[in-house]
Amino acid sequence: MTAPRPVHTAPTFLHSVWLVANREIVARMRSKTFLISTAILLLLSLASVVVGSIVAQNASLPRVAVVGVAAQKVEQITTLDLIPAASISEAEALVRDGSVDAALVPAATDTSPLGVSVIALSEPPATIMATLSVAPTLRLLEPPERDNRLAYLVAVGFGLVFLMSSTTFGATIAQSVVEEKQTRIVEILMSTIPVRALLAGKVVGNSIMALGQIVVIGLLASIGLAATGQNTLLSGLGPSIAWFGVFFAFGFVLLASLYAATASLVARQEDVGSATSPVLVLVMLPYFLVIFFNDNPTVLAVMSYVPFSAPVGMPMRIFLGAADWWEPLAALVILLLTTAAMIALGSRVYAHALLRMGARVPLREALRR
Repeated sequence: MTAPRPVHTAPTFLHSVWLVANREIVARMRSKTFLISTAILLLLSLASVVVGSIVAQNASLPRVAVVGVAAQKVEQITTLDLIPAASISEAEALVRDGSVDAALVPAATDTSPLGVSVIALSEPPATIMATLSVAPTLRLLEPPERDNRLAYLVAVGFGLVFLMSSTTFGATIAQSVVEEKQTRIVEILMSTIPVRALLAGKVVGNSIMALGQIVVIGLLASIGLAATGQNTLLSGLGPSIAWFGVFFAFGFVLLASLYAATASLVARQEDVGSATSPVLVLVMLPYFLVIFFNDNPTVLAVMSYVPFSAPVGMPMRIFLGAADWWEPLAALVILLLTTAAMIALGSRVYAHALLRMGARVPLREALRR
């Protein structure tokens, strides 16, 4: 009696998706270029936090020599490093040899409001003069909630991480699609698994890697802020970083679908750049907008609801305290609906153009077939 032949069943759709996704993840993890670039990005993220803390803590105060009663006049000023001197001649000597930036001595007349005079070497010390100036009482009707320089750095951080992660993994998807098409491996794959499972696997695998990179960057930045004692900044950035991860997770799925769809229109690696250039514009636009308009509430509000820029615009508004509690949820719903529509559109183009070799497939034809 002969033994029964083994029955080979085709993998299910979800199993096929996971097989392709696992293949994409393993390929990325084995790539030295990917590992080195990721390590550099993580080190830069951690170094920016540490260096920022060191610069803030080690910022030197102007050194000022003080003589006699002049020391009592300015002892409450914490923005000056006061160096006691026994006499005016000793204070002048300290100024001449560069030990101090200036000297404060008792005024010879009563013309000085503070009763002190400033001695400098060759030019007026602007910082010290501004500190000693008697200014009128100031009251701001609409005081800024955040430091403009800090807001700019946060904007650059969100925009740069979004740009680098999206372009890196998006280009990887595009090159993988064209490579499989150019070497005809895609014909073997499509004989085993559905074409939409192939697309879904590529998107899922690279999305997992991209989101994992974002999570690690966020954790390193949070740990760095906590370790360097920047707890106030951490408490302000925490919710923004969390929402950035959520918006990036769905936003990258949208972009990954477009990268795969546009790359399937060509059959040569030389044509990948021109085919995916419209998607690259969508990735770069939020970066430049958030840099140039990080202090413009109208532009940020529009960015936070446009699906392609919401991963940058909404976290920035949350950091600035300009978004109501319901706005991130509304923007996320819009992003989810747009992502679903782009997945359907991208899968249609991908399925119709993947087996077309030779010349570039027109987008209208890929949609119509």
